[in-house]
Parts: sequence; structure tokens; C-alpha cells
Amino acid sequence: MNIQTLLVDDEPLAIAEFQSMLAKYADIEIIGTAENAAIALEKIETLQPQLLFLDIHMPGKSGFDLLEELDYSPLVIFVTAYDEYAIKAFEVNALDYLLKPINSKRLEEAIEKIRKQLSLEPVKSPKVPIDKRIFIKDGEACFFVPLSEVFLIENVGNYARFYYQKNKPLLHKSLNYLETKLPEEHFFRASRQHIININFIRNIYPTFNHSLEVELQNGAIIPISQRQSVKFKELMGL
Repeated sequence: MNIQTLLVDDEPLAIAEFQSMLAKYADIEIIGTAENAAIALEKIETLQPQLLFLDIHMPGKSGFDLLEELDYSPLVIFVTAYDEYAIKAFEVNALDYLLKPINSKRLEEAIEKIRKQLSLEPVKSPKVPIDKRIFIKDGEACFFVPLSEVFLIENVGNYARFYYQKNKPLLHKSLNYLETKLPEEHFFRASRQHIININFIRNIYPTFNHSLEVELQNGAIIPISQRQSVKFKELMGL
């Protein structure tokens, strides 16, 4: 299976060199390139690549700004000349962080991570009914989690933290995967970091940039990304 890939970098020479390095990987199919976040946003929404090689420093919006605007969330590997953003990169669930000039061995390791991740995440899967319980083994503790009582799911690296009652176990699954499994009439992808159960919303607040924040019944304030705010308003009839 080919991995449909988009390259985003404001330096044409960097893109050309990267294309040359990726040519040895038969399963990496480059379906497009973009020189800035605005072009990348349009191509991601249209082409829906599985994998994004993303520069951080670009004219206008940064790579991090781009990710905040996405509805569709591909797997991400950052490619940058700067090492100080590594922690932030993994906080937004990037699978890897490659420094320029790209080391061929590190690139190979990153490709293997992508292959492994995609093998764990089927494109389509049946939804889990809201009245079911899901089993989570977190360390030595085991939880049978009533899905209807989960009010928030939070991205924690390669894990997802489920909040229900006073519990918050970790499940070794990505939010992208969980989004394919959860019933959309109850769960909404607020951002790359959060999925919320709309049945637990207490209040909705507008913010200065036309985005929204929701207050859950436990008092937690969850921001909704600008693009997802548009979808949320349609969903809630706002």
C-alpha cells in the first residue's frame, strides 16, 4: 500500500533534495508539495494525504499554525533546521522530528514509524455504540469504561487519556484512530488535542478570533479550533 505524502517547505531546493531522498522508498507516494501554510492547507483538505513532512519556519504562518487550522489530520513528521521545537512537536502528536540537513538513517527510522502507525490504524472501522463499555488496561490497573460517561478524550503523545467520573486512564491509541471509532452524534473532534462528548457541554463561549470554547460539566474549558468551530456551529445550530 502506497503512503500518500505531501511535502511542505518554503525552500524549493529543500523540497527537491527531500524528493530525491524519498525516491528510494517505493511505498512513499508524493502527491504534492507546498511552499507555505496557505497552499498546504488547501492541498491537505483537497488531497487528504496520509503523511505530512512539514517545515516549521515558513513565511506567514508556521507549521504549528497550519496544524491548528486543519479539519483533516494526517500523520506528521516535522523537518526543520531548528532543534528547539522538538518538545512542542511531540505535544501536537508528531510522529518524528528530523533536523536539516536530513540524515538518511534518521529518515529511514521515521519511515518505519509511519509504516507501523498506519498498520495499526485502519482507514475504515465500525463505530462503537454509545451504550457499550470499552476495556482499557493502564499499567497494572484495568478499567471497563462506559462510553456514555466519557466526557473528554485528550491527546497525550501516542496515547489518549479518557476522562470519565473521577478516572482518567490512558489508552495506547491516537485521536485519529478513535475518531473513526466513536459515534459522531455524541463525540466531536474539537482540535488535534481533544475530543469532547457534546452531551457534557455546560456552556459555549465565543472567542476573539471567531473560534469557540466549551465549558464541560466538570468545569473544564476546552478550546475549539477555528475551522472546527465552523463545523460545531452547524452541528449545534448556532
